Amino acid sequence: MEDRRLGKTSLTVPVIGMGTWQTFDTGADRLPIVDEALRAGIRLFDSSPMYGRAEDAVASALAGRRSEAIITTKIWTGSASEGRAQAEHALRLFGRVEIYQVHNLVGWRTQLQMLEQLKGEGKVVAVGATHYLPSAFDELCDVMRTGRLDMIQLPYNPRLRDAEHRVLPLAAELGLGVLVHSPLRFGVLDQRVDRRLLTELGVQTVAQAVLKWIASDERVSCVLTASRTPGRPTGNGAAGDPPWFNRDQRKRLDHQLQ
Repeated sequence: MEDRRLGKTSLTVPVIGMGTWQTFDTGADRLPIVDEALRAGIRLFDSSPMYGRAEDAVASALAGRRSEAIITTKIWTGSASEGRAQAEHALRLFGRVEIYQVHNLVGWRTQLQMLEQLKGEGKVVAVGATHYLPSAFDELCDVMRTGRLDMIQLPYNPRLRDAEHRVLPLAAELGLGVLVHSPLRFGVLDQRVDRRLLTELGVQTVAQAVLKWIASDERVSCVLTASRTPGRPTGNGAAGDPPWFNRDQRKRLDHQLQ
């Protein structure tokens, strides 16, 4: 598993991480999946209060080995008091949060101030902001230009390219880390890819090819996968090993995925 530096921060993160939306939300035991993820080198876990009991499920699965993981979670409220309550809950669970984000830019002016304070207290290493809608990318770019962010999180894959020319160049210019979510959504796995191309690319599955296509963009710090199915973390983690696709290989795979 390749590690990459998160923007200008002191953090290094695995190029493949684990998201928890709709997979850790019930608070059910996720110990087997987390065990497998850690064995595969997937040691970054991304969560949010929006994801039901996902934060609690991650904390439970990491009991006794918190130091092995990088925790990234979010504040999801426009209320200052509720934001503080969410942060206090996460800090009780994890001790500190390596990457704390404003979820979907909700109340970002209020919440960034709080996250900056927590960063100053050493309880948070990096602060950032997320959004899943391309229609919000202009606002996200405006927040990036304030100079108050260490990283961003957004969707990006061969069938959803809005970030490629609008947001990623600015992130590179500003030295911000980039987490990518929803890498295997938007119909990308519904396409047929020539088995000969997969072999040439050194991957076994279309999912691995897509993950590696994203990770081959050097502006990306970490690609967040999500699964509660045994075996998937191992397969996804295999996409985190170089060599990376060159421009021609990315273009050929992109053509088959449209």
